[in-house]
Amino acid sequence: MSASSSGIVAGLTAAALATVGYLAHQAAESLPAGLGRAAHAGAAPAAGTSKAPPVKKNPTALPGDSGKGARVVYSLRGDRVWLVAGDEAVSRTFRVDPSAVDPAPGSYSVTSRSNSVTGSDGVPVEHVVRFATVDGVVIGFSAAVEGSTAPAPDPKVRTGGIRESRADGDAMWTFATIGRTVVVVH
Repeated sequence: MSASSSGIVAGLTAAALATVGYLAHQAAESLPAGLGRAAHAGAAPAAGTSKAPPVKKNPTALPGDSGKGARVVYSLRGDRVWLVAGDEAVSRTFRVDPSAVDPAPGSYSVTSRSNSVTGSDGVPVEHVVRFATVDGVVIGFSAAVEGSTAPAPDPKVRTGGIRESRADGDAMWTFATIGRTVVVVH
């Protein structure tokens, strides 16, 4: 009987190994693209497979290198502003027209505010929020009283007004009080 028990055990072991092998093959076939052996460095996708298309970056997504805590984030390349609450929630994002003079990327604080003044380009503006100075040019956010955005900057005139819509200017005015952090990113 021991010979027949050995045969039964060997048969059951072979059947178990075959089942495990089959299940492993099924699992490998159902892996999402990019997982498994082809995902290792230097490995090419198997013939007949294609790489996933590159993911396009969301231009309204908060930049990852923009600090922490309640802050205003200003993207020089994107000409966009984010108002970020202390819990990292974006309360508002909007496009702006850049000034003729850009601040360097870095962290600043709101240093002064004016309810209404005449901008350095001669346009009456409201809700001015200033945060930097570059070679004597004061940099800040503002909205034109008549509702327009900034005209094309005259390359001979060094202005520091970053123009926003009146609605966005209202939101900035409420959010960006004296001392509020302003983070400038590329």
